[in-house]
Amino acid sequence: MTNDTDPDYETVLRCQKGDVDAFEQIVVRHQKKMFNISLRMTGDYNEAAEVVQDAFVSAYKNIKGFRGNSSFSTWLCTIVINLSRNRLKQIKARARREPYSINDPVTANDGEMDPPSNDVPVPDRLESHQMQQRVQECIKSLDDEFRDVVVLRDIQGFSYNQICDMLMLAEGTVKSRLHRARESLRSCLKRQLGEL
Repeated sequence: MTNDTDPDYETVLRCQKGDVDAFEQIVVRHQKKMFNISLRMTGDYNEAAEVVQDAFVSAYKNIKGFRGNSSFSTWLCTIVINLSRNRLKQIKARARREPYSINDPVTANDGEMDPPSNDVPVPDRLESHQMQQRVQECIKSLDDEFRDVVVLRDIQGFSYNQICDMLMLAEGTVKSRLHRARESLRSCLKRQLGEL
């Protein structure tokens, strides 16, 4: 590993020598951001949590192979992106195989029926929540190559250089995909808002 400007440099070196506590520091440092990336890509809280858990397991198993050609967070993001893509494909395949009816009962995580909520959402919060759902639906509808760049740049705030490293793309390709992703999102949101 040669990238000593990486804030994770010392911690990763300790991990590579088998220090489990050092890896725990890495998890604490990066868990929230990795979860947010996966959540934006999969659109599902539970799926994103599983993806991030799998990503950290994979990173732990493969940390000795990390060479430091990019920052550790870039390497970890790449793992999260790839696992999120795979999970999204599984979700879509499962949805095609398992149709559901609007009349199916809603169950809680433990299989029990979810009791009806007595909470009446405040109209502004409801409207904001509906808008967030519509934006997430539009993001989820993008092809992987466009969803990746819009999540990494516009939502997570990564630089073009970081995105190029994560996705192994030229900067022009990233900018082009980002432009097309934004155009697709704009069109999708116009259609969604037209439904109101």
